[in-house]
Amino acid sequence: MANTNAPSGLSPVQYLNGAPWTGGGRVYCIPDTDDTNAYAIGDPVASAGSSDAAGIPTITLATAGTGNAIRGVIVSMGGTKYGAALVDPVDLNNMFIPATKARSYYVLVCDDPMVIFEAQEEATGTAFAAAQVGLNANLVSGTHNNYVSGWQIDRTSPATTSTLQVRLLQLAPRAAGNAFGDYAKWWVLINNHELKAGVAGV
Repeated sequence: MANTNAPSGLSPVQYLNGAPWTGGGRVYCIPDTDDTNAYAIGDPVASAGSSDAAGIPTITLATAGTGNAIRGVIVSMGGTKYGAALVDPVDLNNMFIPATKARSYYVLVCDDPMVIFEAQEEATGTAFAAAQVGLNANLVSGTHNNYVSGWQIDRTSPATTSTLQVRLLQLAPRAAGNAFGDYAKWWVLINNHELKAGVAGV
């Protein structure tokens, strides 16, 4: 049975020590000056090197490719004012943050470098096989579907290189419906993480 094509970016599943992910994260600000990137749950982000007036760190959309570090992954949308309700009334119909912004937005980011994420393998190029388990790979950006991220794992990049973005830990365990091939779902660790050094694959 073919794998289902259903990208959703990176979704946290558990900690590296085997404990279940508890839903935790930290609040970050996407500034109103960012009129380039749209954001959805599951998108990887990187530090923007500044903060808002309250000292909340600013972020930008991560860049796919070797050497581009990742701060974490958006796991929840927030309001447009730090300390306000989780979702402001003007945003009740929006499941994503638009590219053109009239105000800043706040999001919850899973930025713990020891969290395992599930992500989908793309279908372009040669499919990963058992021999790729333990290697590192890059991500490839994708457009959200109005709900969740469209980012996937890049097939063209598996190697031992320590500056690749994610470590391929294993196929996501399923009773059925997930196998090596197009759109396979993988458990990965962010390898090139802003809060830890990258490790060579094996």
